[in-house]
Amino acid sequence: MKLDDLKIIVTGGAQGMGAHFAKRLAEAGAQVAIGDVKEELLAEVAASVAGPGKIHARKLDVSSEADCIAFVAWAHEAMGGLNGLVNNAGILRDGLLVKKDRETGEVKKMSREQFMAVIDVNLTGAVMMVRETVAKMVETGSKPGVIVNMASIARHGNRGQSNYAAAKAALATNTVTWAREFANFGIRVGCVAPGMVETPMTQGMNQKARDAIVATIPVGRIGLPEDLWVAVKFVLECDYFNARTIDVDGGGGL
Repeated sequence: MKLDDLKIIVTGGAQGMGAHFAKRLAEAGAQVAIGDVKEELLAEVAASVAGPGKIHARKLDVSSEADCIAFVAWAHEAMGGLNGLVNNAGILRDGLLVKKDRETGEVKKMSREQFMAVIDVNLTGAVMMVRETVAKMVETGSKPGVIVNMASIARHGNRGQSNYAAAKAALATNTVTWAREFANFGIRVGCVAPGMVETPMTQGMNQKARDAIVATIPVGRIGLPEDLWVAVKFVLECDYFNARTIDVDGGGGL
């Protein structure tokens, strides 16, 4: 699809990769609807575009089914249509599933709440956004359409991320499932899996841990939102790309 033909939702659009994607899309002439729980930042992103497109902003908590339903209906109305989704919203609640305190010997476990907080946003919320977006497109006869899921190379497994890895692995797998289910509707589904990227989510990391990760990346640096935009743009524009995941990780590392 041509970028200036897109009327597209970007979740997690208040900062980081989501904000970057939204700006790039609008600069290319797309109509973009961004949603995020960080409502105070949405207006700043919407006002930052100087291109021919436009960014529409509204608060969105993807862990709420009602919010997802209402947001998609609003986005369709605000943009005068809907033919795309960048499924980007996500959170981290890292921790070992089971660990033993070195000093006390106490065995500690990841709580159900810590596990489910990530599943609710990164997986269930993503599923709800796909369901509602595709349903709206089918109801209105809008095609072709495109969905871009943002997974992670953590989907292959990563220490301390039982919740995050499970959610991202499921999202990559469902990219194949949905591409097959939605083919008759003229909707493609692709997935982009970042390695470590410079965003507010990763900037608060311990410097020693950060340096250790960088040392494992062949290109010698952490990714930038623009690196991921290049991959997202490819999925959006290449009409022959479908049901696959692109790893963008500098050659390795997390």
